[in-house]
Amino acid sequence: MIRLVYSNYPLIFYCLTFLVVKPHYFCTGLSVPPSHEKTLSQPHDLLSNPSLNRRLFVASVPFWAIIATTAGVSPSSAATSTSYSERLEQDKLNLPAPSYASELNGVDNTYFPPFLAGTWNVTQTLVSVKTPLGIQFAGGPNGDIQIAQSSIDQMITQQLDKPVQLQLRYIPTKWGVAEDRLFNTRQRLDAFAGRAVVASVEYANVGGSNRASVLAMGGQDTDPLQTTMIRFKGPAAQKTFVVSHGSSSTSSLSDSSVWSGYELQRSIFALTNQNTAPPITTDSELIWEFQPTTTSDTIVQGRLRIAEYLNAQNDKLYFEAGKRAVTLQDYTLVMTKVSE
Repeated sequence: MIRLVYSNYPLIFYCLTFLVVKPHYFCTGLSVPPSHEKTLSQPHDLLSNPSLNRRLFVASVPFWAIIATTAGVSPSSAATSTSYSERLEQDKLNLPAPSYASELNGVDNTYFPPFLAGTWNVTQTLVSVKTPLGIQFAGGPNGDIQIAQSSIDQMITQQLDKPVQLQLRYIPTKWGVAEDRLFNTRQRLDAFAGRAVVASVEYANVGGSNRASVLAMGGQDTDPLQTTMIRFKGPAAQKTFVVSHGSSSTSSLSDSSVWSGYELQRSIFALTNQNTAPPITTDSELIWEFQPTTTSDTIVQGRLRIAEYLNAQNDKLYFEAGKRAVTLQDYTLVMTKVSE
């Protein structure tokens, strides 16, 4: 049930290649007991093992987070942790509350530090996978330990410590630097799948982040929005929303400052053919830390943690989990800026 993204990204892929044959595996998952934490060592082949993850996706992406107009900390994020970097170290994480502070302005988004503006060559490496509540919480919607253990065994032999190469792009806007979700979502999904699996990515208008509001407030047609609609080359689609976000302030950042933030994403994945498998809803928290190196402003080092939470619509053990993270995936990021 780890959705190995950005990571975060390919629940989708397993489903596309596997669901048609074994639809009862639609929500299967994976987890790694403490004894296996250091043995995991290879990147995930998001298509070769359909039983691995029901929460594979990016990332996307997508993949990090400040309030749109203030570039500050939202009330929900302040309640979550006084330091987002602390959430990269803690094994006991609770689901962040929804963000409301700027959702009605129509330009809400996750805004990253100014030094991330531009296009980057990125090396992303999975270095740790944990199941803080136990392996049964990583066994898909029914908490199937056998499925979880089988997935773990395959992950140990095929995954961690192998770098994945991709590009990421961040766009300066009137309100701050925002992730180019159209570009980054495709990059992440294709990179972790090992081939082109995305047919199209489009923005979707929602109340808190929509094109009409962006333009009315002086923004551009190219400014990123929060919500994306992904269509795959197989019979499937996914819509991803931002439920909550927060970050350290960008107003006091120097060129060498450490920036940290988070974004809670809700993704709805569904088949688009005649298969009767119901849609799957997943909740994933992405926690980032970025810092330029002391030797060059064109190299940034970072960390990414993807925390997965059970969903009331899908998961038998939802109430037992108590809104606590059931899997944790930790990545290192090395980013080199592409010359303009």
